[in-house]
Amino acid sequence: MRSGLTVFRLGVKELWSLVRDPAMLILIVYMFTVAIYSAATAMPETLHNAAIAIVDEDRSPLSGRIVSAFYPPQYAPPRLISHDEVDPAMDTGLYTFVLTIPPGFQADVLAGRAPGLQLNVDATRMSQAFTGSSYIQQIALAEVNEFLQGHRRVPASGVELVERVRFNPTLERSWFGSLMEAINSITMLSIILTGAALIREREHGTIEHLLVMPVTPLQIMVSKVWSMGLVVLIATALSLLLVIRGAIGVPIEGSILLFLAGTLLHLFATTSMGIFMATLARSMPQFGLLLVMVLLPLQMLSGGQTPRESMPQLVQDIMLLAPTTHFVSLGQAILYRGAGLDVVWPQFLALVLIGSVFFVVALRRFRVALGQMA
Repeated sequence: MRSGLTVFRLGVKELWSLVRDPAMLILIVYMFTVAIYSAATAMPETLHNAAIAIVDEDRSPLSGRIVSAFYPPQYAPPRLISHDEVDPAMDTGLYTFVLTIPPGFQADVLAGRAPGLQLNVDATRMSQAFTGSSYIQQIALAEVNEFLQGHRRVPASGVELVERVRFNPTLERSWFGSLMEAINSITMLSIILTGAALIREREHGTIEHLLVMPVTPLQIMVSKVWSMGLVVLIATALSLLLVIRGAIGVPIEGSILLFLAGTLLHLFATTSMGIFMATLARSMPQFGLLLVMVLLPLQMLSGGQTPRESMPQLVQDIMLLAPTTHFVSLGQAILYRGAGLDVVWPQFLALVLIGSVFFVVALRRFRVALGQMA
């Protein structure tokens, strides 16, 4: 009972230290409001407003049909340029695509010959180059076929494909961007807050005060874990209710309480990581460099941005040791698909095991670091 009270009081001390740190408070508010809203609303489509120019050397009704077939939101209104402007425009990056329609194109099509269209693509814009070039080919061929037929006709097919989009019927990218950004914010802030709390103790000299008090390294570490984890947990709940579901309008299918329970287990692992990294770093700049090295793989390879199935098998196996992999999986299952505990219990169990290992390793390192300071 006395040990628990000591942990509670030490945690309250950490909360007061956080309140007196305006930079950290601003970071917390920013990550769970502006960053999430920006990730949801500013996330571009795979092909959105692509810059395209057309060299129309035919000036025929068919070439006019092709020019008018490109319009927003996939493509910006096409610019008509001359042949001499193609290379300078591509070199300066003004256009992603430049389509050249040669002279006599319509006459060759009507004569049954196979004329060619030239498409120049700026492949440095990879997100648009591959998808956009195939779209341009389909659009041009469709216009040529409709011109020859004299009308728009949908070819009959022996098979009817019925498409049903589940969990996101309107394919709103804001639904994905906001929730994944929230998960990234939880991971990043939990590591930063606990690590900064320990480094702040060292820089201010208060760690020496703790060493002469009747407290153990376990009590000091647990106090930092529960206090900083509580801050992130409360910020997560408010962000889900006020920003994601309120301001952005993302429907949450599953139980928020179940997701917060998974968040609590995830925080158990990531706050321990923050303590461990803070024992390795001598200052906040060093801690920041360590954070970059750890945070980027956790965010990019956990399945939040790219499906894990598309990664090499070795990377998939290694990332099973990362808490973010299981947290992203349970977050998507609960918030998108409305899964219950009977579905996500393997992820919960994995987070308990990973968090326990991280906590034990961090505690051993923390004891060593305190011994060096004594």
